[in-house]
Amino acid sequence: MAAKNVRMSVIGLGGRGSWWLGELLKMDDVEITAVCDKHEDRMEKGRRMCAEKYGREVYGSTNAREIIDRDDGADAVLITTYWNDHAPLAIAAMKAGKYAAFEVGPAQSIRQCWDLVRTREETGVPCMLMENCCYNREEMTVLNMIKKGLFGEVLHCQGGYQHDLRSISNGMERDHERTWQYLHRNAELYPTHELGPIMTYLSINRGNRLLSLTSMATKSRGLQKYVKDHFGPDHPLASADIRLGDIVTTSIRTANGETIVLTHDTSSPRPYSRGGRVQGTCGLWMEDLHAIHIEGRSPGESWEPMENYWEEFEHPLWKKSRAGAFTGGHGGMDWLVMRAFLNAVRRGIETPIDAYDSATLMAIGILSEESIATGSAPVAIPDFTDGRWVKRDPGPKTIFSLEEVDDALYDESDEY
Repeated sequence: MAAKNVRMSVIGLGGRGSWWLGELLKMDDVEITAVCDKHEDRMEKGRRMCAEKYGREVYGSTNAREIIDRDDGADAVLITTYWNDHAPLAIAAMKAGKYAAFEVGPAQSIRQCWDLVRTREETGVPCMLMENCCYNREEMTVLNMIKKGLFGEVLHCQGGYQHDLRSISNGMERDHERTWQYLHRNAELYPTHELGPIMTYLSINRGNRLLSLTSMATKSRGLQKYVKDHFGPDHPLASADIRLGDIVTTSIRTANGETIVLTHDTSSPRPYSRGGRVQGTCGLWMEDLHAIHIEGRSPGESWEPMENYWEEFEHPLWKKSRAGAFTGGHGGMDWLVMRAFLNAVRRGIETPIDAYDSATLMAIGILSEESIATGSAPVAIPDFTDGRWVKRDPGPKTIFSLEEVDDALYDESDEY
């Protein structure tokens, strides 16, 4: 049985990784055993952060595999490296008997996705894509409303990663992940923020699955224009062949007859939006408006503010968390996704976003790239469950579950 404190090593100490390390060091039930980054200055900064907390040094290395293979009693590994390394390092961690948590981003091949699933099946060690938007307040409230039948039968969902990221173009000297991806890939490069919650709404891999997708992309103009306007014609990107289209649109069909539309838009001047939308036979939710319309409850054909539904339908995990030891990070969803992972490690159970979910989410980038390259031809989405989706045993019954909402469970539980 896992010890009360979860022992964890952290690999990757860029902006996101160093932030996560700081958050983990605030948690009294987590002990950091080692830190790693390929840049020695980042690794040493991580060691100093740990020393300030523990009054002693922790092990540090610039070699990720050394950290994973190290016999230091770690229960888990947090992987916040470049996208290319997420799946390989998670696979290595599972083979070493350690739970693997890895940050979001697409896989680099479908084989990586299959290898992730097969390793989970062969080793019996879970892994988890840390898709924090699955634990956001509004998305979880919508999930609760869907489970309680307010939308009737869900027909259609939309979402997007729509975020002005043009300024990252000046970070090439430190191997900024997105810039190098934009130069080489025309694809839905960041699908998981929008698709993660949608998969919970539609019970994907648990009685439903994603069947196929088609993707198309606009021409690429926004990033290069921004670079020329802000950094001049001599900047490396000013004359580069940027492969990524400014706006990528992906349409997905499911086995149960729902449709999904995803949008990737990070090279345009715009406010941030995940563009969530759920439409069912009884109602409609629009995230950008923070508005909802439920037939028989909403007046006429009018929108209602989402706030009208918080008191009755806010997900009980959020109600419980806000009443307890709740901290921030993207409005609190970062804290919840990490606590969901730690809860699974501590109890030795399956993670709420499991290997099948992780592989499905990570595969979309590769498949959208194939569709765009072949003139927006339909592309089949692999069934990483090998047919288990038809009738899977339910996952562990915990307050962090994304499969069901059992209100009574939250009254009794002291899990965090």
